[in-house]
Amino acid sequence: MPDNFKSGFVNIFGAPNAGKSTLLNALLGEKLVITSAKVQTTRHRILGILNDPYYQIIFSDTPGIIEPKYKLHEKMMRQVKSALEDADVAILMHDITQPAEEFEAITAMLKLKVPTILLLNKTDLVKDKEEVAATVAKFKEKYPKWDVVAVSAQKKLNIDKILAFILKHLPVAPPYYPDDHISDRTERFFVSELIRGQIYNIYHEEIPYHAAVIIQSFEEKTTLTVIKAEIIVTRETQKVILIGSGGSMIKQLGIAARKDIEDFLGVKVHLELFVKVRDKWRDNENYLREYGYNL
Repeated sequence: MPDNFKSGFVNIFGAPNAGKSTLLNALLGEKLVITSAKVQTTRHRILGILNDPYYQIIFSDTPGIIEPKYKLHEKMMRQVKSALEDADVAILMHDITQPAEEFEAITAMLKLKVPTILLLNKTDLVKDKEEVAATVAKFKEKYPKWDVVAVSAQKKLNIDKILAFILKHLPVAPPYYPDDHISDRTERFFVSELIRGQIYNIYHEEIPYHAAVIIQSFEEKTTLTVIKAEIIVTRETQKVILIGSGGSMIKQLGIAARKDIEDFLGVKVHLELFVKVRDKWRDNENYLREYGYNL
């Protein structure tokens, strides 16, 4: 290991749907975290580890910053607070198509004290490039201590500038994780997230926000891996929608989720899905702890 090896925590903050998870996947070069056009897709703080002979960057994707309405939301915001406390470098993200006032409310809450890069994301959605340049100039004037860069996480535009900024400010330190690790999370966790990601893709209205996914069993056999998962919802009517007429919707969910899981694990998968109703689980401390929301 070189004497000047660098290692540290780079934490990503922003409003819901600013593109944090898409950015993390782009920086890592693989789909580690689920993404969706719907807000509040990310509920957990997820570490993604980028290894190189000269550095190890531990990225942290955090839930979008919101005003808590349930205990679930409170736990999500505690994860944001935890990420603030251990950051060596901060990445702030703002959807350039959204009002600046939304971003200003978030920065007032964060009070960052580490080197920070502000990414104005989704520039691919703005046709007028002069408008992008004017917005960058406005943010640079308002936040002179930060580097401000226009990016598109979806199109991987200007991603190299983010890495250059990080390496400039990352401390010299030994690696925190073995060089074959890509995350601190288990395969079971990512499988549950892939199923939840397809719930966001397939279902609408309140279903994605009321659903949790628990892996009940994960059995690796010679020719395939057998996974049994439970989908938790808050009302019987939601269970009916999830299952669909004659089981049509849950069959569609199972097919889509199984493909994602097979791509992720690199093995054949037999996936069984079950639906359970647990009233007000998002406000129940015991249920939240059981579902992995421990903060």
